[in-house]
Order: sequence, then C-alpha cells, then structure tokens
Amino acid sequence: MAKYTQYVAERISLLGVGVHAVNMTATLDVMAEAISQEGKGYICLAPAHNLMACRADEKLRTIFNRSALTVPDGMGTVWFLRLLGRRAGRVYGPDLMLAACKHGATMGWRHFLLGGAPDVAETLAQRLRTAVPDLVVAGTYSPPFGEMTDIDTAGMLAQVNAARPDLIWVGLGSPKQERWMAEFRGRLDAPLLVGVGAAFDFLSGAKPQAPSWMQRSGMEWLFRLLSEPRRLWKRYAAYPLFVLLVLAQWLGFARYPLEEGR
Repeated sequence: MAKYTQYVAERISLLGVGVHAVNMTATLDVMAEAISQEGKGYICLAPAHNLMACRADEKLRTIFNRSALTVPDGMGTVWFLRLLGRRAGRVYGPDLMLAACKHGATMGWRHFLLGGAPDVAETLAQRLRTAVPDLVVAGTYSPPFGEMTDIDTAGMLAQVNAARPDLIWVGLGSPKQERWMAEFRGRLDAPLLVGVGAAFDFLSGAKPQAPSWMQRSGMEWLFRLLSEPRRLWKRYAAYPLFVLLVLAQWLGFARYPLEEGR
C-alpha cells in the first residue's frame, strides 16, 4: 500500500488508533499526491465513536491503522489531539467531499459515488454538479440490501473500474465502509478510496445536518441523537467513557502503543 508522507506528520495514537494531526488543506494535499502517483490507498475518518469502535475491535483497529490517512473527523478527536500537544483541524466528511470536488475540478479528477439508496446517490451527484459545474462524476452505485453474491460483487467492481475514477467516495456507514475498503482495495484500480459515512445523506438532503455552531462547538452528536434516537443512542451512550479514556491517556494513567497494521 502506498504511503503519502510529504504533507503528513506521524500517526498519533488515540486509544490505539493512529490518527494524523492534519487539517483540511493538508488532507487535500495528500489526496492530490495520491492521485498523481496513481498509488492505492484509502482514507478513514475518525470521530469519537470510531475510536471507541476500534478500541473494542482489534481487526477494525488494524484496518484504520493500515490506511493511507486517518483524519480527525469529529471535534472530540480534534480536541484529543490538541490535548496531546498536536495541531489539528477538523476534517468533516461532508466538508471534505465538497472541498475535494472543488479542489480537483481544475485537475479533472473523476469521482465515483458508492453507497446510499439509488435516489440518494443520484441526487447527491446532481447537487455536487450544481455546486461544482466542472465536476466529473464518473458514476454511481448503490449496493443492494443484504448479502451480495460473488457474481454481484464482481459486477459491482467491474462497473466501478470501467468508470476509471480517481476517487471513490464510499458511503456505507461505519464500520461497514472501512471493512469494505480494506476488503476490496486490491481489486479496484482507483488511486484512492474515502469512507465518508453520512455525507451522502447530508449533502443529498436526505437527512438534516446540524447547524454550523453545533458542529463547531462539538454538539453535533446531540443534534444527530435527537434526529435519530433509536438508531444512534448506543453510539453516543459511549461518549462519557470516551471522555474518561481521553483523560486517562492524557494524564498517563493509560498507555496505548500504536500497533502498525500487519
């Protein structure tokens, strides 16, 4: 797997997950370098709930630690990095998708949207084209519900490769999208895959997005919890423990050596 180190500092262990202390500009630089080199890698987003999921699942943690880049998606992760003395800015999935579409338009980047319901993926493509007139959306694919047969999977991969994308945006939700990227990275020709979670729903308008002030203040989780309490309550119930674990690592009561992906 290619490593893109020109713009990126070392990984910082946050509960055992190697997160890069980057901001949006540095992330876009890494993406541009990856595409120009025609390497093969994937980018993971690391809000607090993904850090907690990785803490409980060694295989998932290895997937994150094998990424070309793991970015601080949530404000909790950003504050965690700053608490450890690193400078970082939030690299929020929906903002990253929009920024990359604009950044790559003049370079002819070809984008593929993989995930969401069929109407969501198509609506997202239309909205992105409206926001970025020179944008090239090479294709969309919405995986069916349930398990896919080997024939279905082969057809999906062939469709994606035939579109010749530079970037594949994977919106299957965490941790499914990270597992998907790790499993199929070797069978896809695109230089870069990016798992962006709910960005498909937010940018397509399928689900409401938290106001900017809630995003900046780290209260987006509350907005999402109130919007989808039955689906998300278990995720956010772990946040008090996350705060305790952060304090324990910061104060030196707990140590999490970074295990490189094997």
